[in-house]
Amino acid sequence: MGATTGAVWGRSEQQDFRSRVRGTMLGAAVGDALGAPVDGLSLEEIREAYGVEGLVALGLGYGRRGAVTHLTQLTLFSVDGLIRAQVRRDTGAWHPPTDLHRAYLRWAATQRDWGPDERRKEDGWLAREEWLYARRDPSRSLLIGFGDGIMGTLDAPKNLGEAGPEAAARSAPFGLLVGWEPQLVAQLAIECAAQTHGHPVGYLSAGAYAVIVHTLACGESLDGAVQRALALLAARPGHQPVSDALQHALGAVRQGMPTPARVEELLGEGTAEGVLAVAVYCALVGEDVRHGLCLAVNHDGPSGATGALTGGLLGALHGETALPPAWLAELEGRPTILELADDFAMEMTQGPALHGPAGSSPGWLARYPRG
Repeated sequence: MGATTGAVWGRSEQQDFRSRVRGTMLGAAVGDALGAPVDGLSLEEIREAYGVEGLVALGLGYGRRGAVTHLTQLTLFSVDGLIRAQVRRDTGAWHPPTDLHRAYLRWAATQRDWGPDERRKEDGWLAREEWLYARRDPSRSLLIGFGDGIMGTLDAPKNLGEAGPEAAARSAPFGLLVGWEPQLVAQLAIECAAQTHGHPVGYLSAGAYAVIVHTLACGESLDGAVQRALALLAARPGHQPVSDALQHALGAVRQGMPTPARVEELLGEGTAEGVLAVAVYCALVGEDVRHGLCLAVNHDGPSGATGALTGGLLGALHGETALPPAWLAELEGRPTILELADDFAMEMTQGPALHGPAGSSPGWLARYPRG
């Protein structure tokens, strides 16, 4: 698999890339936090609780405003795993799905341990962030997929019938590998999704989402990004439901003013392809980031997942400065998210200076151990 190189990065390119990385991660997290309090509620229940317009600002969830769920937790560990894969490449051990699986096992430990174990130096810094040890309603598929230490693969995926959106919702970081070819981004996202979601709808939606984010992070349009994903999906067995959902989302844009009813039609049963379709639609028709995110979460269904995927797309498209500042101010874990985003951007643009033939930074290798 390919990797980013340092030679092509000028200063303005690095700054643009960092803004899109920050935007993707903060956008996904703030979308998750926006949708979490109404996750699974009917539209009628949402309007009873928040008024006729529905939820239009961060609500209370898990005892605070701006709380994130397991979707954001896992997205952070996706980033951690990608950085570790780059660092471990120096050793000649280059198999990113394995590094991602190890990262997800570190997340799984946060769901069963009381707090960080300072003795485990190989965990790196992210697994020592105490706020990540809050259990935020992880799905059964995640707990089973990462419960036994055995890595699911495309040949032997975990949870064969699982078509939910959780794998797609942790896959935005794969799209930030802008130095990789799109088909390799899709392959990595699909292989890592199969670790918990063995149904083609579950893992192909993750691959399609990663490719869309990748195209946006490279500065292209959202419509073009969806077309790129559709072209790559076409060669994959079992792609039809995901391709149909994306085509449906594009078609819905031309059907008049956006409404919750149209969002619910795209969402269908709330499986991964419907959640992906909602994210694409809301990102395309939203008047701005705030409107797109509110449209994405006011419906009967998995509002955290639709908000997270929509936020990831809008953040990759517009960068961090387009996100609502009042929401970011209350977002749980924002310092950690920003620190990890900046580390990812630095690794992808300056990796050889951090761990290369000319020498390594001990501080960097303590944060992202090779072991």
